[in-house]
Amino acid sequence: MDHFPTNWGRPKYDGFDTNATYPFHDHGHNQSAAFAGATQHTQQPIVTGTSVLAIKYKDGIMMAADNLASYGSLARFKGVQRLHPIGDYTVVGASGDMSDFQYLQHVLDGLVISEEINAQDGHTLGPAEIHEYLSQVMYSRRSKMNPLWNSLLVGGVKDGQRFLAYVDLLGVTYFASTLATGYGAYIAQPLLRKAVEGRENTLTEPEARGILEEALRVLFYRDARSINQYQIATITANGVDISGSLKLETAWGFAEGIRGYGSQTQ
Repeated sequence: MDHFPTNWGRPKYDGFDTNATYPFHDHGHNQSAAFAGATQHTQQPIVTGTSVLAIKYKDGIMMAADNLASYGSLARFKGVQRLHPIGDYTVVGASGDMSDFQYLQHVLDGLVISEEINAQDGHTLGPAEIHEYLSQVMYSRRSKMNPLWNSLLVGGVKDGQRFLAYVDLLGVTYFASTLATGYGAYIAQPLLRKAVEGRENTLTEPEARGILEEALRVLFYRDARSINQYQIATITANGVDISGSLKLETAWGFAEGIRGYGSQTQ
């Protein structure tokens, strides 16, 4: 059965659709080839990941991100790894468009092969070099009006030096001892600063993990694009370790007293 009323008989005056019955995919006769032959770029992210968190602690860098990739507001893919190891010293965490992040993973893996394996000159890429390269890639794509729709955190340890930095789709970069992307930049960042700043050289690994897990728990309560499955990456002088998918312990009992929730309406 044909469900489009316009195919049952057009309105008497073809220049104006009185009942707005034309379907979006075939809206009347004023279609033009305005974009035919033109280069078209991504106008907005489609499948996206939300917050990535990272902090410095006594022995290195710790990063965390959940495993959800949302298709619009649909929690579509629940096993996505958004923390990607680069070489022996670096982890890159991404929020934003996941297809653009997959492209960046391909580019970075090719860079490591080119610089470390093919060259065989004894030099290896550290987190500072990876971050500088990403900042140039992101700024170049932005300048071509074809940005990669991501916010990235780059963390690592090389030659005893901890490194943690941010770069976004505009090529903007900055460094800090606590960083967060996405909704976490508003909700989790104040919590991380309060817990970490001034203690970067004394925080132990269990304490750092507890801080990140608590921030992820708050984000799960408040961010509609988050999930309670997550991964944690630990980067130390011994190398990179990315955990498997873990699950947060959460409780919603506090919500019963919130006005507008459940039967509590007044």
